[in-house]
Amino acid sequence: MLYVSPPPLSDHPALAYSRRRSPHALLNSSGGGSLVEPGRREISRVPKGGWSATDGLWGSKLASKFYGCSNSSSKFLDSGVMTHPDRYLMIVTSGGLNQQRTGIIDAVVAARILNATLVVPKLDQTSFWKDASDFAEIFNADWFISFLSKDVRIVKELPKIGGKLWAPHRMRVPRKCTQRCYLNRVLPALVKKHVVRLTKFDYRLANRLDSDLQKLRCRVNYHALRFTDPIQEMGEKIIQRMRERSTYFIALHLRFEPDMLAFSGCYYGGGEKEKRELGVIRKRWKTLHASNPEKERRHGRCPLTPEEVGLMLRALGYRKNVHIYVASGDIYGGAKTLAPLKALFPNLHTKETVTSKDELAPFSKYSSRMAALDFIVCDGSDAFVTNNNGNMAKILAGRRRYLGHKRTIRPNARKLYSLFLSRGNMSWDAFSSKVHMAQKGFMGEPKELRPGRGEFHENPTTCICENTDPKTPTKPNPRSEQGLINGTEGRKAITEPTVANHTNEELVGSSAEEDDASVEKEDDTSAEKEDDTSEEKEEIADPEAEDDALVRPDDPELEEVLSD
Repeated sequence: MLYVSPPPLSDHPALAYSRRRSPHALLNSSGGGSLVEPGRREISRVPKGGWSATDGLWGSKLASKFYGCSNSSSKFLDSGVMTHPDRYLMIVTSGGLNQQRTGIIDAVVAARILNATLVVPKLDQTSFWKDASDFAEIFNADWFISFLSKDVRIVKELPKIGGKLWAPHRMRVPRKCTQRCYLNRVLPALVKKHVVRLTKFDYRLANRLDSDLQKLRCRVNYHALRFTDPIQEMGEKIIQRMRERSTYFIALHLRFEPDMLAFSGCYYGGGEKEKRELGVIRKRWKTLHASNPEKERRHGRCPLTPEEVGLMLRALGYRKNVHIYVASGDIYGGAKTLAPLKALFPNLHTKETVTSKDELAPFSKYSSRMAALDFIVCDGSDAFVTNNNGNMAKILAGRRRYLGHKRTIRPNARKLYSLFLSRGNMSWDAFSSKVHMAQKGFMGEPKELRPGRGEFHENPTTCICENTDPKTPTKPNPRSEQGLINGTEGRKAITEPTVANHTNEELVGSSAEEDDASVEKEDDTSAEKEDDTSEEKEEIADPEAEDDALVRPDDPELEEVLSD
């Protein structure tokens, strides 16, 4: 037996009870050891073995029955017919890479709603992330324009109109602006001014739209937005090097940076030093109030510690020899904080450890390009594990659903809390069994979320079809072609609630805010009902009801910091 020094976060509130009972746990150095208390019977052990590749945690057994389907219907007319020649839409994104990605996606849809030409979006270069990259330095602009040419006319720069460059009319639309909202608020200005510039374009389009517009969102997100060749090639090189180390690998978006921990208001056992350091960061945002760390933890609003993530993965069945790629910024506490996770999974890697300084040099000074590398590796991993529900987690969850329901794990923090608290009083098998139960509905399986629930980027139901005829092979996802029409025999789309497609006459005198508020109220009511009956309904879980506490701040700067 090998004594393991107490982990740096061993007095985490969630572990407080078991710590008082077991201050000197022992961990077998073989990885199949046991947690014991001196002078007491063995009560918990981490087994040496695990599951094999055929056991299902590297992928869903039901994945073959579903496929991405984002082609437009026959009613969706060509942009050449729909676009008005004297309407130009400009947008300025906000936040980190993935928040800006959602803005770009919605900008294309907004241009389609307005029958306008979209000018290639301008990226946020002044926020917390301080990245001076423009669109063409991160995304392949030529591919973006050509792939979407039949959906929306896109130009790289605002052209001169009548021999002169028109000054754009600046405005901002409200959050979750519906189709009706855009036609009522933006279209009149666009008709009059010809060029409209929408600022701080983040979450400015409603979650629920009609089917063809939702499918357009998918075509932009999963096909039109490609990273530049240097970024894509470097990301694929990292994936290749991970595969040289192991046939399968996990990508872990740990999100355990000081800003996230400060915002959470949670306590991680670092004593007065931690309270002082995170308190200073927290004071930067006036909208944050004093929190009850234990209450936040109990309600599942605290990111898991690296050790807890490791315990969850071992309980789910991942072996000690699994290789893990850690996608994260500067971990609070550094190597000391990661030590417990490394004890459970010694093969931890980052982009810095699998590449050389020279290879990373073209990207290292740009936060968005570094984030893009992590995005590519997480997307290409066999299992993706996220420790938060920010934009990167949601976009990747939706993308992995669309591209074959690749294994995607998000901790059910609220239910895991009580398990971590009492794990010292149960056998490892009992702990593992309870973790499996807690994670049901949080593993990226098909139909985990009901149609229409969650954000569309996370749950792109309209763009996922089901093969109902076992004799008909599932079509591969069209990664680069738009013109093919998916066959429908033996297949059906997973539908979400219908959104009316209003005419201009029907829109007169309507209230976009009232319409959107009714949608939000419906979501809130559904979440409450589902939470009340969660113990009775096991067939479909609603992960959305367990989260979002960390990703819906009212402070603009908070949104920038937490956006990825």
